[in-house]
Amino acid sequence: MLTVLVALALIPLPGTSVVLQEKPGDPVRLTAYGLGTRQAYLRGASTFVRQRGAAEVVVSPDGRMAAAVPAAYRGGRDALVVTDRATGRVKRIPTVARPLLASYASWSRDGKKVLLTMERKTSGKWVTSGYVTVDVAAGTAHPTTVAGVDPAATFWWTPDGGVISQHKGDAIVYKEGRRPRILQGVGTLTGPDLFSPSGGRMTTWCPSKFAEHVCLVDPATGKIVSRSGLRPETVVGWWNDSRLIAVVPHRKAYRLVVADTSGTVRRVLAAIPSGTWQAELWLSFTRK
Repeated sequence: MLTVLVALALIPLPGTSVVLQEKPGDPVRLTAYGLGTRQAYLRGASTFVRQRGAAEVVVSPDGRMAAAVPAAYRGGRDALVVTDRATGRVKRIPTVARPLLASYASWSRDGKKVLLTMERKTSGKWVTSGYVTVDVAAGTAHPTTVAGVDPAATFWWTPDGGVISQHKGDAIVYKEGRRPRILQGVGTLTGPDLFSPSGGRMTTWCPSKFAEHVCLVDPATGKIVSRSGLRPETVVGWWNDSRLIAVVPHRKAYRLVVADTSGTVRRVLAAIPSGTWQAELWLSFTRK
């Protein structure tokens, strides 16, 4: 019998005791991570580098650009700082003015725009008021206030360049020139990488009427097509069209895993100590 050995790379994540396991054939690659809004790390040529002054950072689909949200206003304005990773050229694009804040950055699939959720501080608490679209090449930002928006909503791209957010137990899809489309009773969106690579499914936290935690929704019809037995702390994103990346409890700590949409764990990518997870660890993968 011929045994094929696949190289396994062990990648330490600075600022944590997490060690990521990677293989050359993995369809995605961890390119950024952080601890809340206090620390953000970007993958360099040989290791992850802390991004001083950044609350979050995310890499474009082609890997060329990195978009960071600053940890503080400059001149009373929030901004998006875009860096060309090949040349080092930096572009600072103003987004909103105090008292507004624009964060939760995500790239459109064509790599041309970045989407941010716009918030306003009310009675000491940040509440959502709309979203901001940033045209990276033009260096312009367009804020959009959404009437009646769920105060806890976040906005993410759809595969075709639309914008989706949750409204209580529903999801609302916004497309330029069209009336918003409501996907009723689908649950709460899981995060920025909620759509499968093909765009044929999206992940939500199931409505409370179901015992399962994660639901798979057909975005074309708004129907829940299946429910997963996986009980994660968070769904990080999609590994491929049939598997998810998630953080799940393990004994008194956590694991970063790859799991079938049915819920069966197929691979462990990293062990995550309880203290690291409680420090609000977030992870951002980029598809190869």
